[in-house]
Amino acid sequence: MILLQLLPVVVSLLVLGAHFLRGGNVIAVPLILVALSLLGVRRRWAARVVQAMLLLGTVEWVRSLVQLATWRAQTGQPATRLVVILGSVALFTALSALVFHTTRLRLWFAPGQRADDSGLVGTNGGSSTDLRHE
Repeated sequence: MILLQLLPVVVSLLVLGAHFLRGGNVIAVPLILVALSLLGVRRRWAARVVQAMLLLGTVEWVRSLVQLATWRAQTGQPATRLVVILGSVALFTALSALVFHTTRLRLWFAPGQRADDSGLVGTNGGSSTDLRHE
């Protein structure tokens, strides 16, 4: 089930990595590989790093969208399909960062934590705290 919940994250990172690879960005491609490997690290900081990478990826998709749409408009080419596709990819990437807020993934990336009936996550013997505020 964890792998299924992480699938949007993996797809977003792979598509972003392909984008950087096609653009010849030799710095960003290894960073994407690091982000993918962090999905196996069961710590909150690892989830936050991946979330940050996804949000930066969203910014990159929007930057590419604006740059390419502007170029197409200047050359008199239609840009609607490009805007829809890249806008959808940017939205998917941004929404992928939200999967880390599900109870199951909050528990996965915070070993030693438990969820009570209210959906709050706390330590195994302490009071419940919501991990979103950490």
